[in-house]
Amino acid sequence: MEPAQAKLHYRPFCFSVKGHVKILRLALTVTSMTLFIIAQAPEPYIVITGFEVTVIFFFIILYILRLDRLMKWLFWPLLDIINSLVTIVFMIIVSVLALIPETTTLTVLGGVFGLVTVVCCIADGALIYRKLLFNPSGPYQKKPVHDKKADL
Repeated sequence: MEPAQAKLHYRPFCFSVKGHVKILRLALTVTSMTLFIIAQAPEPYIVITGFEVTVIFFFIILYILRLDRLMKWLFWPLLDIINSLVTIVFMIIVSVLALIPETTTLTVLGGVFGLVTVVCCIADGALIYRKLLFNPSGPYQKKPVHDKKADL
């Protein structure tokens, strides 16, 4: 009689919640960058959003090809959450600067899409933070001492 082996259910990255959020983040950042390019916005807006597109695309390819499982010497969730935090800071700055002065409609739309990207970055960071806890089901909940049964 063979022992029963537990089957691990593997969900591809593209079909996971984390994958959907990251792909939505990529789409919003590309839209923001495209609007900045069409509106001929200042170069820092285009460069920062272009850099974010490149980094997000890198992480999506990394997770699709499961390279994070292959290269275990790097702690990928920590790098991903640091990237989310840096993206939040830069995109808030770029979006607010795009919205403040009297600019073209396309630049304002690029700023609005940048702010929506910030919301997606916060959601992405929250999903990654759960992985950083080393307990994906949530934080450890300590039981009170009086709930323990006395051994007699």
